[in-house]
Amino acid sequence: MWTQQRNFFNLAIGTHIRLAWSTQCSGRVEYYYRRQWGTVCDDDWDVKDAEVVCRELDCGTALNATQSAHFGEGRGEIWLDDVSYSGSEKFLTECQHRGLGTHDCTHSKDAGVICSGVPVRLSGSTLCSGRVEFFYNNAWGTVCDDNWDINDAEVVCRELGCGTAQSAAVSASFGEGSGSIWLDDVSCSGSERSLTECQNRGFGTHDCTHSKDAGVVCSGKSFAIFN
Repeated sequence: MWTQQRNFFNLAIGTHIRLAWSTQCSGRVEYYYRRQWGTVCDDDWDVKDAEVVCRELDCGTALNATQSAHFGEGRGEIWLDDVSYSGSEKFLTECQHRGLGTHDCTHSKDAGVICSGVPVRLSGSTLCSGRVEFFYNNAWGTVCDDNWDINDAEVVCRELGCGTAQSAAVSASFGEGSGSIWLDDVSCSGSERSLTECQNRGFGTHDCTHSKDAGVVCSGKSFAIFN
């Protein structure tokens, strides 16, 4: 599993953006300029700005634009401040900002993102089968098995690079999880790129217990990192 507060970076090839100190597709936003990494101030930081970062890093869509050093305080320079997305930018630095290195911030206001791409892991069994767990609000939680079916499992297997879905497990077949239950009444068509694109009751809204944790059995192998 990815360990919170581990010094892990997601850096897309050909960009100058990385996410630090959390999971593959969520973390503190850092920008590379003048041969050093620095942070982004959260002044005017919103989900539209986060959307640019998530897209630039091939991490799906933006779930949240975090503020106030949600993923810990960075160090060194603060490269961007007052970032404002107009709707067409492909890269964060194409958005309006005060100028590289111009700011009135401290690292207590470092900005971050939580993206939809690969915030999913399988726990309790093999690389490509197990209890489905979802990362949200800086914590891993489970998915309720209400309406859980093969279409939902298909999205998870594809998202994790685990081939096709062989079965959608219910009733905590891979053991009960702990902590929050993040998703309930998930309804996928089977074509979605990410589980978060499927219909659901909303993050953290459910009427379940962990005795109903959902799981999947996929056909393939994966090089992702799980429990």
